[in-house]
Amino acid sequence: MKSIQLFILILLILIGFTNQSKAQKPILLDSLSLSDTVRVKKIRNHSPGKASLFSAVVPGLGQAYNKKYWKLPIVYAAIGVPLYFALTNQKNFNRYKTAYGLRIDGDATTVDEFDGTLSQDNLKSNLDYYQRNKDLSYILVGLFYVFNIVDAAVDAHLFNFPKNDNLSFNLQPNLELTSNNELSKGFRLVINL
Repeated sequence: MKSIQLFILILLILIGFTNQSKAQKPILLDSLSLSDTVRVKKIRNHSPGKASLFSAVVPGLGQAYNKKYWKLPIVYAAIGVPLYFALTNQKNFNRYKTAYGLRIDGDATTVDEFDGTLSQDNLKSNLDYYQRNKDLSYILVGLFYVFNIVDAAVDAHLFNFPKNDNLSFNLQPNLELTSNNELSKGFRLVINL
């Protein structure tokens, strides 16, 4: 609370020195009345909860709320590609499941689409293969969906974080003598803050 009062006092003093009257007489702090107002632009805090909720409802909306529009194609590709494979594997799983069910029903009059090309063991093997791939694809969709929400929340936390353009790092070759006077070659990571 005291830091806000100190900030407003400093701001008033600066405004007093920059806004001079017509007679070029500076406005002193004593001459300010209660009717004088100071408008301070409030820094808009990004709500991590709001960003998370947006990303939970529509994947990528939290990234748009955080003004990270370049992440939208990454989010949609990360969720869309496994979802495409999950749906494709679901379709193939249903085909082999139907064929396997017709094959093992014991009725000689029912014929499946793979009759004469695949044995019963091959049908079961394909059925297991597409089941495993379908499950894995749905797990990946869920993981990328959760990562989307976590990314939006972390981005919202770091939205007003100060950015330093002087931050850099590089690798430099390094030669050192070891304790037994042998030459040690390698690289050194140099970080400038």
